[in-house]
Amino acid sequence: MSAPKPPVKTPLSKIRNFSIVAHIDHGKSTLADRLIQLTGGLELREMKEQVLDSMDIERERGITIKAQTVRLSYDADDGQTYVLNLIDTPGHVDFAYEVNRSLAACEGSLLVVDASQGVEAQTLANVYQAIEANHEIVSVLNKIDLPAAEPARVRQQIEDVIGLDASEAVEISAKTGKGIDGVLRAIVDRLPPPVGDREAPLKALLVDSWYDAYLGVVVLIRVFDGTIKKGQKVRMMATGATYELDRVGVFTPKLVEIDGLGPGELGFVTASIKEVADTNVGDTITDDRRPCVDALPGFRPAQPVVFCGLFPVDANDFDDLRAAVARLRLNDASFTFEMETSAALGFGFRCGFLGLLHLEIITERLEREFNLELIATAPSVVYEIELNNGDEQKLHNPADMPDPVKIAAIREPWIAATILTPDEYLGSVLKLCQDRRGIQRNLTYVGNRAMVEYGLPLNEVVFDFYDRLKSVTRGYASFDYQIDDYREGDLVKLNVLVNAEPVDALSMLVHRSVAETRGRVLCEKLKELIPQHLFKIPIQAAIGGRIIARETISALRKDVTAKCYGGDATRKRKLLDKQKAGKKRMRQFGKVEIPQEAFIKALKMGE
Repeated sequence: MSAPKPPVKTPLSKIRNFSIVAHIDHGKSTLADRLIQLTGGLELREMKEQVLDSMDIERERGITIKAQTVRLSYDADDGQTYVLNLIDTPGHVDFAYEVNRSLAACEGSLLVVDASQGVEAQTLANVYQAIEANHEIVSVLNKIDLPAAEPARVRQQIEDVIGLDASEAVEISAKTGKGIDGVLRAIVDRLPPPVGDREAPLKALLVDSWYDAYLGVVVLIRVFDGTIKKGQKVRMMATGATYELDRVGVFTPKLVEIDGLGPGELGFVTASIKEVADTNVGDTITDDRRPCVDALPGFRPAQPVVFCGLFPVDANDFDDLRAAVARLRLNDASFTFEMETSAALGFGFRCGFLGLLHLEIITERLEREFNLELIATAPSVVYEIELNNGDEQKLHNPADMPDPVKIAAIREPWIAATILTPDEYLGSVLKLCQDRRGIQRNLTYVGNRAMVEYGLPLNEVVFDFYDRLKSVTRGYASFDYQIDDYREGDLVKLNVLVNAEPVDALSMLVHRSVAETRGRVLCEKLKELIPQHLFKIPIQAAIGGRIIARETISALRKDVTAKCYGGDATRKRKLLDKQKAGKKRMRQFGKVEIPQEAFIKALKMGE
């Protein structure tokens, strides 16, 4: 890291803070690469694809998971030098809270739309967040070098669907670098500068925080009023904790230490903060001796919506798993976990996620970065249970469900889903939503594409809804959702019994109308997956005391009459009866070994 540079008091009129919002794969990170390259943030030899996507998993999947920030210096045609603070945001619905945080730190947004694909569901969700944050928005049409690009149609679409004037939309190809100059000019000319008072008490927003092995907790901040300097003693307004700052700096995208940050600027600070949990995202940082009066509004905290159990395949790895989840929690405040035990799987953790992609990413990071082999139980959502005595409780794990006799009502979370699909797949999409107990709210057309709005129960979505949607529309549909509210539903707990023993890792809450079908499918799958034993094994699906489906795994048979040559039939009969009694005793005391992969395969339920 280079030596601290003296602070340059950048006038507010020369600062622009902006974020890039778009649907997945519309070219946000590539555009960020070109802006960094053109403004000289990195030399050509230091450039690589998706500079701001630092995690291996981000590069492989081609998605952004963590919002990243970079400070660029742009020499405009008018001879002025501008400081541009760019925040690259994720496009996937599971990471919408990252977008929400990033937008609060900016005054403007670049809306990137793929000129061949047009407006998608996540484009709408992210641009509405930007409009709510009172952002000035510049439309950018990317991928105009593609043969399928139709800039005129997409301009019209932006005006019709979003209601933004797209007549001055900048046409670019982020891949080849064509038109990037126009984007920089539009940022300077059309986005507003920040406002702030250098003499007022310090008021800074805590945008993000993560753990660095060398620096400890790094805190990303946006200064609104006052200045923040190295050596200053600051206070977190939400927790009341005070810290002395070791470093103040900016990302160019390399770490560069400077003496201080003024109003309107984005940068990072480090102090001797031990845990990321001590830095509440959305908190206001102020001067300890001269605090500001009111805190900034902050953000809504990220609420986990999907829960699942994570267990090590080898029980001896439990301590490694505990260390690994604690490490990941340092860098991802939205990931929650608590310890749990299961009769079938031993010790593990009940973890909370923002959605299925988040679950997949966390599991993959645990397996990759910490060399763990894991079993994940069926993903479930949080239910609200009202008991007969008036008490209310939240249910994260179906295995912990109270006795049905004590329950007055079960409420499940519903989502408001927006699906954009080409017209020819509309019938399949409507059927899929109906099958998942959906309630249609609206259907409108955007050119030749249908925009369907549906109310759907979240537990029908977490299993495999997204995969099914992609397969019935050949990948052309886009999907976005927001948590809506909790509604009462006729839900029952489906138990799976193997050899009359309940297997808690396979229990789930399902709607009564689909319980029998789910139970039957689960029993059939387990029959294929559990190997034969020397005795018969019944596999049953039950609701309470009522068995709704059953399959039987036949016994491996040893021929006990092989050594009887001729002679009386009663000799054979006697040997067979003895074998039968032995098998009966075995079934009583014998233990059924369920292989670990059977759990995973049984839970990946198709239609």
